[in-house]
Amino acid sequence: MLKLIQNEWMKLWSRKSSWIMIILLVVILLSSAAITKWVDDSMSASNTETWQQVEASQMAYNSSMLEDSNLSEGQLEYFEGQVAVSEHRLENNIAPYEYNSMQQGVVESYIMMSVVTLFTVIVAGGIVAAEFSQGTIKMLLTRPVKRWKILSSKYIATMLYALLLAIVLFIVTALAGLIFYGVSDGTLLVWNGSEVVEGSFWLEGLKLVALSFASVWMIGTFAFMLGTVFRSSSLAIGLSIFLLFTGVQVAFLLQNYEIVKYYLFTHTDLTQFYTGNILIPDITISMSILVLIVYFLIFMAISYWTFGKRDITA
Repeated sequence: MLKLIQNEWMKLWSRKSSWIMIILLVVILLSSAAITKWVDDSMSASNTETWQQVEASQMAYNSSMLEDSNLSEGQLEYFEGQVAVSEHRLENNIAPYEYNSMQQGVVESYIMMSVVTLFTVIVAGGIVAAEFSQGTIKMLLTRPVKRWKILSSKYIATMLYALLLAIVLFIVTALAGLIFYGVSDGTLLVWNGSEVVEGSFWLEGLKLVALSFASVWMIGTFAFMLGTVFRSSSLAIGLSIFLLFTGVQVAFLLQNYEIVKYYLFTHTDLTQFYTGNILIPDITISMSILVLIVYFLIFMAISYWTFGKRDITA
């Protein structure tokens, strides 16, 4: 099995597109940081607010949100935690990291994970379909290796590539922040459920990237299934990218119906439980993980069944 994964990994890197996507990711991150730096420098002269004023405004907003009777338990806990952090910060005169700093960039690096999802979809949708379009599938399946092992090796190679993209994103975001913004003197404070404590911006950033990887994993698996079933990389990639950008909007349209609780894109963003922006108030992180696992099993079952039954003599 390990040999098969190594083989798929080498085949993946033999394609120019795999290198181009890595380079493109780095260029996007560096150029985004440069543009943001230029815009912030242009606007900094008109911004005279101190961090205390900004913190007080945020605390007032979070306090007002607590008056909403429709908040879920998760949202209530989130806003209570944010108010507690603001109170602690103002009472003890503990400044946060500057908005434009390397540390804040690391914490918010998960925002760019949609680029990782996009590139993963391209690889996942084509890794099986390309074997059919290039005519190499007959040679591949006539080897004395079980089909499920071949398919598994392709899937694992795809997810390893996605993981590599996420690591590159995290590292380059930190480097871009260091180059364009520098290190801030502030302190990260977090609410641990019972008290305000000092946090690590590295751990906070890694935690949010790891939660964002759920979306990469599920949409990548969906594209992998489509590529396996329809043997068309363009269909798999096109449909997956379409759902990537419209799936959440459909969740908003369905928010008044019970079915939205079982809709895939209601649950793909696990950072919603950490940032307080919960899409549907009634859902919990446990429910989201369970729904994602069920979808994953369905997608993989369809992929294995289709690939195992595929007639390659036609």
